Amino acid sequence: MSLGHEKLDVYRLAIRYVAWVFEHSERLTGMHRHARDQWLRASQSIPLNIAEGNGKASEADRRKYFEIARGSALECAAIQDVLVVGKGLDELVSRKRKVELDRMSAMLSRLGKRGYLVEEDRAGYGLDVDFDPDFDPDFDPDFERAEGEGNGARH
Repeated sequence: MSLGHEKLDVYRLAIRYVAWVFEHSERLTGMHRHARDQWLRASQSIPLNIAEGNGKASEADRRKYFEIARGSALECAAIQDVLVVGKGLDELVSRKRKVELDRMSAMLSRLGKRGYLVEEDRAGYGLDVDFDPDFDPDFDPDFERAEGEGNGARH
C-alpha cells in the first residue's frame, strides 16, 4: 500500500534529494553550521509540503503547499550557492544537484498551476468575446491607425 503523494515522481525525487543533503551535511561544521541547519530544514520542507498539499481537497490549498515546496527547492539551490562560495560544497557536485532542484521546481510549478486560471464568462456582461481587459492603445497598431485616420495624426 502506498499513499497518494508517494506515487508522485516529484515526491520521490525530493526524498532522494533529502537523503543526499543528510549525507553531505554531516561534514559541514564550524562556519557552515548555519547554512547546514537551514539546508536541512529547507530540503525536508520540499517532500513534507508535497505530501501535505497532495492531501488537500481544494485546489487553492493544494496550490499553496506546492508553491511552498517549490520555494523550498529554490531556497536549497541558493543555500548550495552559499556553501560553494564558502568552500563547503564542490561546485560541480552542486551543479548536478541543482539540475534535480530545477526539475522539481518545474514539476511543482505544473502541479500548482491547476486551478490558476480564474475567468468569468464575458458574454454575461454583454462584452465582446475578444474584449481585452488590459486595453492599452500603446501596443495596438490597429487602434493607432484608426485614431490617426480621424485626426490627421502622423506615425
